Amino acid sequence: MAAPLSSWPWGNLGAYKYLLYGPLVTEALHSWVNGTSNDRCLHLLILCGLRGLVYHFRTSFSNMLFLTRTRRVITDGVDFKQIDREWDWDNFLILQALIGAIAFCFVPSLRGLPFWDFRGCIVALLLHVGVSEPLFYWVHRCYHTGYLFTNYHSLHHSSKVLRPFTAGFGTLLEHLMLGVVMGAPLRGAFLMGSGSISLMYGYILVFDSLRCMGYSNVEVFSHGLFEALPFLRYLIYTPTYHSLHHIEKNSNFCLFMPIYDVFGRTLNSKSWQLQKEISSGKSKQVPDFVFLAHVIDVISSMHAPFVSQSCGSEPFVTKLFMLPLWPLAFLVMLLMWAWSKTFLFTFYNLRGRLHQTWVVPRYGFQYFLPSAKSGINNQIELAILRADKMGVKVLSLAALNKNEALNGGGTLFVSKHPNLKVRVVHGNTLTAAVILNEIPKDVKEVFLTGATSKLGRAIALYLCRKKIRVMMLTLSTERFLKIQKEASPECQHYLVQVTKCQAAQSCKTWIVGKWLSPREQHWASSGTHFHQFVVPPIIGFRRDCTYWKLAAMRLPQDVQGLGTCEYTMERGVVHACHAGGVVHCLEGWSHHEVGAIAVDRIDVVWRAAMKHGLTPV
Repeated sequence: MAAPLSSWPWGNLGAYKYLLYGPLVTEALHSWVNGTSNDRCLHLLILCGLRGLVYHFRTSFSNMLFLTRTRRVITDGVDFKQIDREWDWDNFLILQALIGAIAFCFVPSLRGLPFWDFRGCIVALLLHVGVSEPLFYWVHRCYHTGYLFTNYHSLHHSSKVLRPFTAGFGTLLEHLMLGVVMGAPLRGAFLMGSGSISLMYGYILVFDSLRCMGYSNVEVFSHGLFEALPFLRYLIYTPTYHSLHHIEKNSNFCLFMPIYDVFGRTLNSKSWQLQKEISSGKSKQVPDFVFLAHVIDVISSMHAPFVSQSCGSEPFVTKLFMLPLWPLAFLVMLLMWAWSKTFLFTFYNLRGRLHQTWVVPRYGFQYFLPSAKSGINNQIELAILRADKMGVKVLSLAALNKNEALNGGGTLFVSKHPNLKVRVVHGNTLTAAVILNEIPKDVKEVFLTGATSKLGRAIALYLCRKKIRVMMLTLSTERFLKIQKEASPECQHYLVQVTKCQAAQSCKTWIVGKWLSPREQHWASSGTHFHQFVVPPIIGFRRDCTYWKLAAMRLPQDVQGLGTCEYTMERGVVHACHAGGVVHCLEGWSHHEVGAIAVDRIDVVWRAAMKHGLTPV
């Protein structure tokens, strides 16, 4: 049986919990329509909205790894388990809104309050320092004793990596006590007749901002500030200071002022030295592997974890709330285009090696603009040179970043910089392996579109070696004959050129490497299965056929710190070209994988992927 007040009354309501705001909304609308002076509920709703934004904005900042990478206190990433565990982090906002509504029942109206009263600020500050800080310190230490920690506070400490949402993650009893701590200065100021609107908003929002700052996992204070003004160390805590409490648990109990830890003899001796090391911003952690991705479109750009980590932790789908944000995302796209710097998107650890995703600030449609070709290649080249300088071992190119017409599948960069230490990989060898291993063993004939592309060529040559007839859709006889001559003489007759989809009416295995319109899909017979490697993937118009997603692989179970879904992929699943780079890194291969796919290496790469625990989806 759960301990009393350890769970939330609305814990099983899911998103319906927000209906609890209904009475406040109804009362606010009623007062506005009737022109009454009862504006208490309106202020409560505005405060809840602003407080939610404070937590979201601070979380977004914490997830901007391209800005915060060198100042992170705990370098691990937030994984899916922690994101799910903290999904209802905002329960305390509902609780405090309901408590505020009850408290305001004894206040006729807030319209009679002054907007500003300097005396109220002084009273609230004194009460915070003299009442709230020691009260929180004492209660917090009590929560670290046996029964209270086991039944209440251990849930809060179960989060390994701090983020602002972690500040709201706790039990009902904890937040009832926190409400008392936060409410004491406000209540005292109002009882003394020095309350004001600005005090109510200001104190609560500053309180939330300081909590978010402590949980941000990003050191924001310069150690030079504390060296110049040593007394500040005891008046304001730092993210490093608070992170030590979560790491070692029995020290640094204060709310915002470390001086109470000094009085209570619970100050962690490593607090200031560690803060100095982290605030210097000289992190030497270098990733072994980098996946160089790009944005697909404006809407999908909002799938980034620094926009919404909750949305980013699920496969991408266009949601209604995203549509009003489209103009803002479009503006960000223009700024990224102007800034033109590759930025760090996310990272995870696998087998003790740090893997990062960097993003080229270019959107999918820009890759098809002839005028953008040079600029895109310049950005990719700069990313490769940056990775080489840092000591990255493998850099894998995603989707359009390795387009044959753009840079020859990465050949351009390897040829231009022959002394690169970083290995440039397009990952398409594993992509081909995934597609080929999807095909049933008893298939005798396949229809292949995009047949003369890098992947199409490798798939065709591999299948003809297995004595499978391949109908290659291409209008270029010259390209077809060039590929056919690469096959051994006894296998060449398995490669057949076709120029129309009608030729595949009797074939039930289609491998799609070029976009197919609904009319072209119409020629497939009922029961046809569509494998594909075309970007973007084709739309499944045929209900009597089956459609496979883009080639992908599931990362091993021991991956750590992964909390972001790769576009529309499931959790823990990455595109095959991404997985190909991972395998290249784990195997320690010293060659570049650029240009044409080496057909002889398809089985080698597949076996290596299986050996390292990657599995097909």
